[in-house]
Amino acid sequence: MDIFDVGPCKDSYQLGFLIGQRFSDLIRSRVVTDLILQHQLLPFSRTPEAEPLIESLCSNNKQRFPRYWDELLGTAQGSRVSALELILVNFRKEILPFIPKTEEAPKQEDTASEDCSDVLIVNDSTAFLGHNEDANVALVGHTYLVRVMLPTGLSFTAYTYAGELPSCAFGFNSHGVAFTLNAVPPSNDEILEGGIGRNFISRDLLEATNISDALNRLQSSNASVGHSYNLVDMQGRKIFNVETASNNRFSIHEAGARPFFHANMYLHLKVQQVQNESSISRQRRAALLPAESKENTLALLGDCEDEEYPIYMTGPTLYTLCTVLIDLDDRTLTIIQGQPKKRRHSFFIFNILSAGATTNALTRKHKVYLNY
Repeated sequence: MDIFDVGPCKDSYQLGFLIGQRFSDLIRSRVVTDLILQHQLLPFSRTPEAEPLIESLCSNNKQRFPRYWDELLGTAQGSRVSALELILVNFRKEILPFIPKTEEAPKQEDTASEDCSDVLIVNDSTAFLGHNEDANVALVGHTYLVRVMLPTGLSFTAYTYAGELPSCAFGFNSHGVAFTLNAVPPSNDEILEGGIGRNFISRDLLEATNISDALNRLQSSNASVGHSYNLVDMQGRKIFNVETASNNRFSIHEAGARPFFHANMYLHLKVQQVQNESSISRQRRAALLPAESKENTLALLGDCEDEEYPIYMTGPTLYTLCTVLIDLDDRTLTIIQGQPKKRRHSFFIFNILSAGATTNALTRKHKVYLNY
């Protein structure tokens, strides 16, 4: 995984173009190897049924977030990938529910929302968030980090899937707002056709000026499908889990002394959802494990006791790309490579809110041993 410092740029299109140009090989490789894109999204996009859906998604998101739309088009141009392919990748979750189901899709194209696990805890002695970034195996080796300086003076750092807007995974900005994400599976009746895409909403979160602003952006997002956001308020030493659904429905849970584990099902927002056996199993397993310390939490996030539905995923369909630990007292975000419960090395440590700005991480050639 590589990191790219970019900006300030003259406009959003140039920002996207430079990111696309820098990571063109990864983006083009991801497009070619992404079976969900090749076998489902692209064939569906050529059907008459797809035209009004894709047109409404493009129109509504362009109108709501014109800068991010230009950024997406710039990424396509810079990477020499068609705009349609990157549009489909970025609206994957908003399009897949409307594709007619067939018996022919191979198992590796399973589209269930069985990705990402989080642990939240805030008490007098410690405050942290642990996160597993899980994704389809097609994303292995197709991620990168961007550190962006905007003309406004705001900067953000975002873990990014190749070809997608920063960040549908996790990130933080120079105002001390950080987040991780969990997919949730609302039933099809709960989805707003042509609403705002989750990638656009999380891109917008990267520019939140404080936690109140972040919550306001989520509460007025007009999302197409649901999502779960773990918001970190570094300044206020608070963590919130925010579950959202279409029609601006949301529910907020503030983390406290009791560890709060979130997989990929709604826990406190009343929404009709698809039952997810992986999430149910991970939730059940997490309830049996201690998570009062960072060491225990990393062990929990590395748990593989349930071979069918492990918390730490190693394939064949889903894979834990990395584990993240956000420490509100140390004001750091650490990205951990490999199994987090064994001897491990970080490949990036970021200091958040140092001198009021995003600071340099360790270069990818340097590693530091974690010893909590």
